[in-house]
Amino acid sequence: MDLENRLAQAQDITVDAARVAMSHFRKPLDIMSKSDKSPVTIADQATERAIRTALAQRFPGETIFGEEFGQSGDDMDMWIVDPIDGTKSFVSGLPLFGMLLGYLSGGIVQLGVINMPALNEVYAGARDLGATLNGKPVTVSTCEMLDDARLFVNEGDKLATGAPQVFDRLIQAGAVRRLSADCYPHALVASGHADAVVDYDLQPYDYLPVSAVVQAAGGIMTDWQGQALTMTSDGRTLTAATPALHAALVELVNL
Repeated sequence: MDLENRLAQAQDITVDAARVAMSHFRKPLDIMSKSDKSPVTIADQATERAIRTALAQRFPGETIFGEEFGQSGDDMDMWIVDPIDGTKSFVSGLPLFGMLLGYLSGGIVQLGVINMPALNEVYAGARDLGATLNGKPVTVSTCEMLDDARLFVNEGDKLATGAPQVFDRLIQAGAVRRLSADCYPHALVASGHADAVVDYDLQPYDYLPVSAVVQAAGGIMTDWQGQALTMTSDGRTLTAATPALHAALVELVNL
């Protein structure tokens, strides 16, 4: 498996598909609701179709698992797609939605791309290849102490309802904390601008591509128990720049 080639092609695919997403951004949209009440638009569907078409052309016959159209094929080695990570941001005109593409082999994520179409930023990383932002190398920070950390708390509304005691601890943690959502805070950890993210209620297409970028940049991304992320993880994740900071987060969310 030529990861370097796959990573390069994955970046190209997201750059092309970003044009599809941007053609709908801040335009009138019909917003539909999925069974879990989360929104979906024609932009999500058109963008995933563009990614799937490009993958099928470049990697014919390979399995694809996407948020909007499910899984094609039954191979354990697969591409995983979130066409618009942050549809709520997208439909609100907020430019912090992303596009995620990853590749799994043997159930382990090998590479990931976080494309931020409205920001013209493409984060990418793969095992043993490091991470980049728009082609330039990036690495995580050296922060080891939670008291010193720039901490993002994602999905705060869900956390406050589903894990209120954890939420109460998190909003008092860190040197700087921000309430946020979706993939961008994780990208900021990968590029050294933030130090940690606590996330909640994610799906595999939300966390696996992101984890590849974070880990390629030298960071750590696991579930709340500190275990490696897989297709069957429970959707609660911790992202940290260093092992010491990660250990502090594991302790904090499990008090």
